[in-house]
Amino acid sequence: MSATQMLGNEGREFGLRDASPSENASLDTVSFAQRQRLAYIDFCLLFKGAIYRQDLIGRFEVGLSAGSRDFSLYKVLAPNNLTYDAREKRYFQTDSFVPLFEHDPRRTLVKLANDISDGFDAIGDIHFPVESASSLNVPDIYVVAKLVQAIVNNKAVSVIYTSLSSGSGARELVPHSIVDNGQRWHVRAFDRKTGSFRDFVLTRISKVTLKADPALSEQSLADEAWQRKIALEVVPHPKNINHPTAIELDYGMEEGVLHLEVRAAMAGYLLRRWNVDCTKHASLRTGEYQLWLRNQETLENTDNLAIAPGYIGEEKRYE
Repeated sequence: MSATQMLGNEGREFGLRDASPSENASLDTVSFAQRQRLAYIDFCLLFKGAIYRQDLIGRFEVGLSAGSRDFSLYKVLAPNNLTYDAREKRYFQTDSFVPLFEHDPRRTLVKLANDISDGFDAIGDIHFPVESASSLNVPDIYVVAKLVQAIVNNKAVSVIYTSLSSGSGARELVPHSIVDNGQRWHVRAFDRKTGSFRDFVLTRISKVTLKADPALSEQSLADEAWQRKIALEVVPHPKNINHPTAIELDYGMEEGVLHLEVRAAMAGYLLRRWNVDCTKHASLRTGEYQLWLRNQETLENTDNLAIAPGYIGEEKRYE
């Protein structure tokens, strides 16, 4: 069976009569540029669940015939990975999808966080909300992929989640963003069990299944702590630092102050990551605290601050 026959309706739509690759084709025989494009197709199917022909053409600025050959070759190399919907003129991931390329979880998450691409992970113009960019652990790539599909396509998910407080159990979540707290990756989601927006550690999530569309009250615009920005005024610690100019240079402070605007939901992570003393009177006196939050009052009515150094009295929404 030729590649054009394998593609069926989409082959006729794309005009692949003269663009059929050999059935004996392999990744070892294609050019570097085409490998990049094939990897992009693979990535979109894995993380978005679907791809338009125009996505590929626009991303790599190739012609119609080149784009058609790429989809035809991908179909030959991985015939069970995608199916074409002639009505939507879009390729969809199949239930038997197995990635043609290896998308390393750590590198993929870092690139998503930086919104860049350098080749075979081929992320390019796939956009969804991600905060920060470093992590020590490695989440399961298929868990990440399903969560990203849910975010991109605005879907809820059912998962098995293992919590510190309640152990392992089923949850229904509505994810909207990927979060890096400086040590590990989280997904920010509405939790139907508690009726609130929370952060869930990616490595504690398993068995992700896409569900129906969520209600408006479960989506990111309803996440008050995510949408609200707070101003932080960070200064050299007044009691622990003898030569504050060095700290001012380290952090690019102006007139001795670093002014930051961060999401309220992310403030606790940043303050912990930088070891910022959040006590009212700069009372954390050990050497790791080189910074002090001068305007502690800005943290009022903000969640996730149980992890902020020295801050007391806020409810913790971190599992």
